[in-house]
Amino acid sequence: MKPTLSLSTSWCSHRHTDGYAMLKEMAGLGFDHVELSHGIRITLVPGILRAVEEGVIKVASTHNFCPLPTGVVQAAPNLFEPSAREHREHDQWLRHTKRSIDFAAQVKARVVVCHLGSVSFFWFNPARKIRDYLRENREAGRHGDDAAYTALLEKCLARLRKRMGPFWEQTKASVIEVLDHAKQKGVKLGFENREKFEELPLDADYLDFLNGLPADAPVGYWHDTGHADIKEGMGLLKHREHLTKMAPRLIGCHLHDVNAKGDDHQAVGSGHIDFKMVSGFWRPEHLLTIELSPRMGVEEVLASKRTVEALLG
Repeated sequence: MKPTLSLSTSWCSHRHTDGYAMLKEMAGLGFDHVELSHGIRITLVPGILRAVEEGVIKVASTHNFCPLPTGVVQAAPNLFEPSAREHREHDQWLRHTKRSIDFAAQVKARVVVCHLGSVSFFWFNPARKIRDYLRENREAGRHGDDAAYTALLEKCLARLRKRMGPFWEQTKASVIEVLDHAKQKGVKLGFENREKFEELPLDADYLDFLNGLPADAPVGYWHDTGHADIKEGMGLLKHREHLTKMAPRLIGCHLHDVNAKGDDHQAVGSGHIDFKMVSGFWRPEHLLTIELSPRMGVEEVLASKRTVEALLG
Protein backbone atom coordinates (compact mmCIF):
# COMPACT_ATOMS: atom_id res chain seq x y z
CA MET A 1 0.00 0.00 0.00
CA LYS A 2 1.29 3.47 -0.96
CA PRO A 3 0.22 7.01 -0.08
CA THR A 4 -2.62 8.45 -2.16
CA LEU A 5 -1.30 10.76 -4.88
CA SER A 6 -3.47 13.66 -6.06
CA LEU A 7 -3.27 16.70 -8.31
CA SER A 8 -4.59 19.98 -6.92
CA THR A 9 -7.13 21.97 -8.90
CA SER A 10 -5.00 25.03 -8.08
CA TRP A 11 -3.32 24.24 -11.41
CA CYS A 12 -6.41 24.47 -13.60
CA SER A 13 -9.63 25.64 -11.89
CA HIS A 14 -9.20 29.25 -13.09
CA ARG A 15 -9.57 28.28 -16.77
CA HIS A 16 -12.57 25.96 -16.44
CA THR A 17 -16.23 26.90 -16.40
CA ASP A 18 -17.44 23.29 -16.02
CA GLY A 19 -16.35 21.19 -13.06
CA TYR A 20 -16.96 17.97 -14.97
CA ALA A 21 -14.60 18.97 -17.78
CA MET A 22 -12.00 20.06 -15.22
CA LEU A 23 -11.95 16.70 -13.49
CA LYS A 24 -12.01 14.85 -16.82
CA GLU A 25 -8.86 16.74 -17.84
CA MET A 26 -7.12 15.80 -14.60
CA ALA A 27 -8.14 12.15 -14.89
CA GLY A 28 -6.82 12.22 -18.46
CA LEU A 29 -3.35 12.99 -17.10
CA GLY A 30 -3.35 9.70 -15.20
CA PHE A 31 -4.54 10.86 -11.79
CA ASP A 32 -7.23 8.91 -10.00
CA HIS A 33 -7.46 11.39 -7.08
CA VAL A 34 -7.60 15.19 -6.84
CA GLU A 35 -7.55 17.89 -4.22
CA LEU A 36 -10.32 20.45 -4.70
CA SER A 37 -8.41 23.59 -3.81
CA HIS A 38 -9.48 27.06 -2.66
CA GLY A 39 -10.30 28.31 -6.16
CA ILE A 40 -13.46 26.24 -6.67
CA ARG A 41 -16.18 28.68 -7.66
CA ILE A 42 -19.75 27.73 -6.85
CA THR A 43 -20.48 27.40 -10.59
CA LEU A 44 -18.03 24.47 -10.82
CA VAL A 45 -19.80 22.44 -8.13
CA PRO A 46 -22.58 20.76 -10.21
CA GLY A 47 -20.03 19.34 -12.65
CA ILE A 48 -17.76 18.22 -9.83
CA LEU A 49 -20.59 16.36 -8.13
CA ARG A 50 -21.54 14.69 -11.40
CA ALA A 51 -17.94 13.59 -12.07
CA VAL A 52 -17.58 12.18 -8.55
CA GLU A 53 -20.92 10.38 -8.80
CA GLU A 54 -19.94 8.84 -12.15
CA GLY A 55 -16.55 7.72 -10.82
CA VAL A 56 -14.51 9.88 -13.20
CA ILE A 57 -12.10 10.59 -10.33
CA LYS A 58 -12.00 10.53 -6.52
CA VAL A 59 -11.50 13.45 -4.17
CA ALA A 60 -8.82 12.83 -1.56
CA SER A 61 -8.87 16.27 0.06
CA THR A 62 -10.31 19.75 -0.22
CA HIS A 63 -8.91 23.11 0.84
CA ASN A 64 -10.79 25.63 2.93
CA PHE A 65 -12.73 27.51 1.59
CA CYS A 66 -14.20 25.04 -0.87
CA PRO A 67 -16.44 25.93 -2.53
CA LEU A 68 -15.75 29.65 -2.46
CA PRO A 69 -18.41 31.91 -0.95
CA THR A 70 -21.03 33.07 -3.42
CA GLY A 71 -19.77 36.02 -5.45
CA VAL A 72 -16.08 35.24 -4.87
CA VAL A 73 -14.50 34.19 -8.17
CA GLN A 74 -10.82 33.68 -7.39
CA ALA A 75 -8.79 31.71 -4.85
CA ALA A 76 -9.24 33.23 -1.40
CA PRO A 77 -8.07 30.88 1.38
CA ASN A 78 -7.53 33.82 3.76
CA LEU A 79 -10.74 35.66 2.94
CA PHE A 80 -11.81 35.07 6.54
CA GLU A 81 -9.31 34.11 9.23
CA PRO A 82 -9.78 32.09 12.43
CA SER A 83 -7.50 34.59 14.17
CA ALA A 84 -9.89 37.46 13.43
CA ARG A 85 -11.04 39.20 16.60
CA GLU A 86 -13.86 41.09 14.90
CA HIS A 87 -17.02 39.02 15.41
CA ARG A 88 -18.44 39.44 11.90
CA GLU A 89 -15.32 38.05 10.25
CA HIS A 90 -15.17 35.26 12.83
CA ASP A 91 -18.79 34.33 12.14
CA GLN A 92 -18.07 34.22 8.41
CA TRP A 93 -14.97 32.04 8.98
CA LEU A 94 -17.01 29.66 11.12
CA ARG A 95 -19.89 29.51 8.65
CA HIS A 96 -17.76 28.88 5.57
CA THR A 97 -15.42 26.44 7.31
CA LYS A 98 -18.38 24.31 8.37
CA ARG A 99 -19.72 24.60 4.83
CA SER A 100 -16.36 23.39 3.51
CA ILE A 101 -16.46 20.43 5.88
CA ASP A 102 -19.97 19.58 4.67
CA PHE A 103 -18.83 19.71 1.05
CA ALA A 104 -15.77 17.57 1.79
CA ALA A 105 -18.03 14.93 3.30
CA GLN A 106 -20.35 15.16 0.29
CA VAL A 107 -17.51 14.38 -2.14
CA LYS A 108 -16.05 11.76 0.25
CA ALA A 109 -12.80 13.63 0.90
CA ARG A 110 -10.76 12.53 3.90
CA VAL A 111 -9.18 15.88 4.80
CA VAL A 112 -9.93 19.61 4.64
CA VAL A 113 -6.67 21.58 4.51
CA CYS A 114 -6.92 24.74 6.63
CA HIS A 115 -4.95 27.91 7.27
CA LEU A 116 -4.79 29.18 10.85
CA GLY A 117 -4.72 32.94 10.47
CA SER A 118 -2.12 35.60 11.09
CA VAL A 119 -0.98 38.38 13.35
CA SER A 120 -1.93 41.85 12.13
CA PHE A 121 0.10 44.97 12.81
CA PHE A 122 -1.21 48.52 12.66
CA TRP A 123 2.26 49.90 11.98
CA PHE A 124 5.69 48.53 11.12
CA ASN A 125 5.06 44.88 10.42
CA PRO A 126 8.45 43.26 11.19
CA ALA A 127 7.98 40.95 8.19
CA ARG A 128 8.83 43.92 5.97
CA LYS A 129 12.30 44.27 7.50
CA ILE A 130 12.93 40.56 6.95
CA ARG A 131 11.83 40.78 3.31
CA ASP A 132 13.92 43.89 2.67
CA TYR A 133 17.08 42.32 4.10
CA LEU A 134 16.67 39.04 2.23
CA ARG A 135 15.99 40.87 -1.02
CA GLU A 136 19.56 42.18 -0.86
CA ASN A 137 21.10 39.15 0.89
CA ARG A 138 19.21 36.14 -0.47
CA GLU A 139 21.12 33.41 1.38
CA ALA A 140 21.48 35.16 4.75
CA GLY A 141 18.80 33.10 6.48
CA ARG A 142 19.56 29.73 4.91
CA HIS A 143 23.23 29.64 5.88
CA GLY A 144 22.91 31.19 9.34
CA ASP A 145 26.31 32.89 9.19
CA ASP A 146 25.15 36.49 8.82
CA ALA A 147 25.36 38.05 12.29
CA ALA A 148 23.41 41.16 11.29
CA TYR A 149 20.54 39.10 9.91
CA THR A 150 20.51 36.80 12.94
CA ALA A 151 20.17 39.82 15.23
CA LEU A 152 17.42 41.27 13.03
CA LEU A 153 15.53 37.97 12.98
CA GLU A 154 15.66 37.62 16.76
CA LYS A 155 14.40 41.16 17.20
CA CYS A 156 11.53 40.65 14.73
CA LEU A 157 10.54 37.32 16.29
CA ALA A 158 10.42 38.93 19.73
CA ARG A 159 8.11 41.63 18.36
CA LEU A 160 5.92 39.02 16.69
CA ARG A 161 5.58 36.96 19.86
CA LYS A 162 4.79 40.07 21.89
CA ARG A 163 1.95 40.95 19.51
CA MET A 164 0.57 37.49 18.70
CA GLY A 165 -1.11 36.47 21.97
CA PRO A 166 -4.72 37.58 21.35
CA PHE A 167 -4.65 36.42 17.72
CA TRP A 168 -3.31 32.98 18.63
CA GLU A 169 -5.82 32.54 21.43
CA GLN A 170 -8.61 33.44 18.99
CA THR A 171 -7.32 30.89 16.47
CA LYS A 172 -7.28 28.13 19.08
CA ALA A 173 -10.81 29.02 20.21
CA SER A 174 -12.02 29.03 16.60
CA VAL A 175 -10.55 25.59 15.94
CA ILE A 176 -12.32 24.17 18.98
CA GLU A 177 -15.62 25.43 17.56
CA VAL A 178 -15.39 23.24 14.43
CA LEU A 179 -13.96 20.01 15.86
CA ASP A 180 -17.31 18.39 16.69
CA HIS A 181 -18.70 19.27 13.28
CA ALA A 182 -15.70 17.69 11.52
CA LYS A 183 -15.97 14.59 13.70
CA GLN A 184 -19.67 14.20 12.92
CA LYS A 185 -18.94 14.45 9.19
CA GLY A 186 -16.03 12.00 9.32
CA VAL A 187 -13.55 14.54 7.98
CA LYS A 188 -10.11 15.44 9.32
CA LEU A 189 -8.72 18.96 9.43
CA GLY A 190 -5.16 19.26 8.12
CA PHE A 191 -3.48 22.37 9.51
CA GLU A 192 -0.98 23.64 6.94
CA ASN A 193 2.39 25.24 7.61
CA ARG A 194 2.55 28.68 6.06
CA GLU A 195 5.18 30.73 4.22
CA LYS A 196 4.75 34.25 5.61
CA PHE A 197 6.57 35.49 8.69
CA GLU A 198 3.41 36.72 10.44
CA GLU A 199 1.17 33.72 9.74
CA LEU A 200 0.10 31.35 12.51
CA PRO A 201 1.14 29.25 14.20
CA LEU A 202 4.85 29.89 14.47
CA ASP A 203 6.50 26.71 13.22
CA ALA A 204 8.13 26.04 16.58
CA ASP A 205 4.67 26.00 18.19
CA TYR A 206 2.95 23.57 15.81
CA LEU A 207 3.46 20.32 17.72
CA ASP A 208 2.45 21.79 21.08
CA PHE A 209 -0.69 23.21 19.45
CA LEU A 210 -1.76 19.85 18.02
CA ASN A 211 -0.88 17.95 21.19
CA GLY A 212 -2.92 20.44 23.21
CA LEU A 213 -6.15 19.60 21.38
CA PRO A 214 -8.45 16.81 22.62
CA ALA A 215 -6.98 13.34 22.07
CA ASP A 216 -9.86 12.35 19.78
CA ALA A 217 -9.81 15.57 17.74
CA PRO A 218 -9.99 14.83 13.98
CA VAL A 219 -6.89 16.87 13.17
CA GLY A 220 -3.37 16.49 11.85
CA TYR A 221 -0.41 18.33 10.40
CA TRP A 222 -0.39 19.14 6.66
CA HIS A 223 3.14 19.76 5.37
CA ASP A 224 3.75 22.12 2.47
CA THR A 225 7.21 21.55 1.02
CA GLY A 226 7.49 24.93 -0.69
CA HIS A 227 6.41 26.84 2.39
CA ALA A 228 8.89 24.95 4.57
CA ASP A 229 11.68 25.75 2.12
CA ILE A 230 10.78 29.46 2.12
CA LYS A 231 10.82 29.45 5.93
CA GLU A 232 14.20 27.71 5.84
CA GLY A 233 15.41 30.49 3.58
CA MET A 234 14.30 32.96 6.23
CA GLY A 235 16.24 31.10 8.92
CA LEU A 236 13.07 30.13 10.78
CA LEU A 237 13.45 26.34 10.55
CA LYS A 238 15.46 23.47 9.12
CA HIS A 239 13.30 21.44 6.75
CA ARG A 240 14.48 17.98 7.87
CA GLU A 241 14.39 18.87 11.56
CA HIS A 242 10.90 20.32 11.25
CA LEU A 243 9.57 17.23 9.45
CA THR A 244 11.22 14.95 12.01
CA LYS A 245 9.49 16.82 14.81
CA MET A 246 6.09 16.86 13.09
CA ALA A 247 6.18 13.32 11.64
CA PRO A 248 4.00 11.74 14.38
CA ARG A 249 1.13 14.09 13.45
CA LEU A 250 1.65 14.20 9.68
CA ILE A 251 -1.40 13.31 7.56
CA GLY A 252 -0.57 14.81 4.17
CA CYS A 253 1.63 17.02 2.03
CA HIS A 254 1.46 19.66 -0.65
CA LEU A 255 4.32 18.89 -3.00
CA HIS A 256 5.91 21.66 -5.08
CA ASP A 257 9.40 22.96 -5.62
CA VAL A 258 11.13 26.34 -5.20
CA ASN A 259 13.42 27.76 -7.87
CA ALA A 260 16.59 29.82 -7.51
CA LYS A 261 14.59 33.07 -7.48
CA GLY A 262 12.48 31.86 -4.55
CA ASP A 263 9.31 31.17 -6.55
CA ASP A 264 7.30 28.24 -5.20
CA HIS A 265 4.61 26.02 -6.77
CA GLN A 266 7.17 24.89 -9.35
CA ALA A 267 7.37 21.38 -10.82
CA VAL A 268 8.51 18.76 -8.30
CA GLY A 269 12.20 18.07 -8.88
CA SER A 270 12.85 21.26 -10.86
CA GLY A 271 14.20 23.32 -7.94
CA HIS A 272 16.40 22.82 -4.90
CA ILE A 273 14.10 21.01 -2.42
CA ASP A 274 15.45 17.59 -1.37
CA PHE A 275 12.41 15.46 -2.17
CA LYS A 276 14.29 12.25 -1.45
CA MET A 277 14.63 13.51 2.12
CA VAL A 278 10.96 14.52 2.24
CA SER A 279 9.84 11.14 0.88
CA GLY A 280 11.49 9.39 3.82
CA PHE A 281 8.64 10.71 5.97
CA TRP A 282 5.80 9.44 3.76
CA ARG A 283 3.60 6.64 5.09
CA PRO A 284 0.91 4.55 3.35
CA GLU A 285 -1.92 6.40 5.08
CA HIS A 286 -0.73 9.85 3.95
CA LEU A 287 -2.24 12.02 1.22
CA LEU A 288 0.24 13.53 -1.24
CA THR A 289 -0.96 16.42 -3.38
CA ILE A 290 1.01 17.91 -6.27
CA GLU A 291 0.16 21.62 -5.99
CA LEU A 292 1.41 23.62 -8.98
CA SER A 293 1.11 27.17 -10.23
CA PRO A 294 -1.34 27.74 -13.10
CA ARG A 295 1.71 28.91 -15.05
CA MET A 296 3.02 25.33 -15.21
CA GLY A 297 2.25 23.40 -18.38
CA VAL A 298 1.04 19.84 -18.83
CA GLU A 299 4.61 18.57 -19.14
CA GLU A 300 5.50 20.04 -15.73
CA VAL A 301 2.49 18.27 -14.24
CA LEU A 302 3.49 14.96 -15.78
CA ALA A 303 7.16 15.44 -14.80
CA SER A 304 6.08 16.10 -11.21
CA LYS A 305 3.94 12.96 -11.26
CA ARG A 306 6.84 10.86 -12.56
CA THR A 307 9.20 12.26 -9.93
CA VAL A 308 6.84 11.49 -7.05
CA GLU A 309 5.98 8.03 -8.39
CA ALA A 310 9.69 7.21 -8.67
CA LEU A 311 10.17 8.21 -5.04
CA LEU A 312 7.21 6.03 -4.08
CA GLY A 313 8.85 3.11 -5.85
